[in-house]
Amino acid sequence: MKKIEKSDKLMQIRSDIRGPVYEKSLEMIAAGIKITRLNTGNPATFGFGMPQSIREALTGGMDRAVAYCDARGMADARIAIRDYHLSRGIQGITENDIFIGNGVSELATMIATSVLSAGDEFLVPCPNYSLWTNAAHLAMAKPVSYMCDEQSCWIPDVADMEKKVTDRTKAVLIINPNNPTGQVYPPEAVKEIVEFARRHELLIISDEIYDRLIFENAPMESTAKLAPDMPVITLNGLSKSHIICGFRCGWAVVSGPRELTEDIRESIGKLAAMRLCGNALTQLVIPAALKDAQSTIDMISPGGRLYEQRKAGIEELDKLSEEGLIQYNKPMAAFYVFPKVSDKICIKDDIKMAFDLLEQKHILIVGGTGFGWPTADHFRLILLPEPDELRKAVRDIGDFLRGYSQK
Repeated sequence: MKKIEKSDKLMQIRSDIRGPVYEKSLEMIAAGIKITRLNTGNPATFGFGMPQSIREALTGGMDRAVAYCDARGMADARIAIRDYHLSRGIQGITENDIFIGNGVSELATMIATSVLSAGDEFLVPCPNYSLWTNAAHLAMAKPVSYMCDEQSCWIPDVADMEKKVTDRTKAVLIINPNNPTGQVYPPEAVKEIVEFARRHELLIISDEIYDRLIFENAPMESTAKLAPDMPVITLNGLSKSHIICGFRCGWAVVSGPRELTEDIRESIGKLAAMRLCGNALTQLVIPAALKDAQSTIDMISPGGRLYEQRKAGIEELDKLSEEGLIQYNKPMAAFYVFPKVSDKICIKDDIKMAFDLLEQKHILIVGGTGFGWPTADHFRLILLPEPDELRKAVRDIGDFLRGYSQK
């Protein structure tokens, strides 16, 4: 019998976050080597605990989650999500416009499958989280990267969008707050993207899962609030704001004129029904989580873990920047930063750099090309370890860079 080959739909799928460098780190961990894992935003692995509100909702309602629930999600969970997004300024939505999935990751694939046909083009930011380009490839569509301007704190370049749009373009993606850059787009910048989408009659997909993890009161508005007359799909969830990544609890909200979004709701509904329902057990916690804003606020306020870790990371990154080893934009949300390695260090292969850093300093990072960045001179850093551990990690990266070159 001949070898069974993989589907050609997977030829362009990649996930460097858990790619070869990650696999090497697992081998080292198995050999007893301690690795500082700065590759993925997974707070619980750094000692963050589950909020008590989540624990109580989960343990107190487990019997409700034994049976399949509504394919779109439990009614009380969808009502809580509806109320949250109404409070964020999205107009005219009901609980029936909401679909709960096993994380935004599942929903991204469902949305791409629902909206994109073979040959359609999908505008995605560069750099971007590879989930979205992978979802487009699986839908046999073409992800087309538009540039974000590093010199302007990674704000999307609408002029570049105009160069990339064609008659095959179907949708445009906004990731705000952004992964991997940790930036928040000011409302004025989002409005420019909305106007661009309006001119070209595009669906807007807005990934806003970090909207509750914003520092220094950086202004951020939900895209759908700024585009009430446009078809918008807003993505959000609890993985990061309530430290429950493993629960896989995300949702999508379809908004805009109903005559423009009817097919979207029907198509996502078909895929939701095909998998019967999302994990009902984790849906139990949604109303309690969205009612419990304080546990998240405590983390990002002075004295809170995320606040103090970010502060420690910025202080150490500033030192590397002053020394001329890196350039970076201060992160304003989430727990990511996307530094550029100085040109004088000459990085030709960021995957090799990540391997070398792992072997020499036992620190695991992801190179910038893993987020679609076209040159090998960036990397994403996670600001999740305790402040002292993070300070040491950034100092060790600096020590590594001082003696490193790929010339």
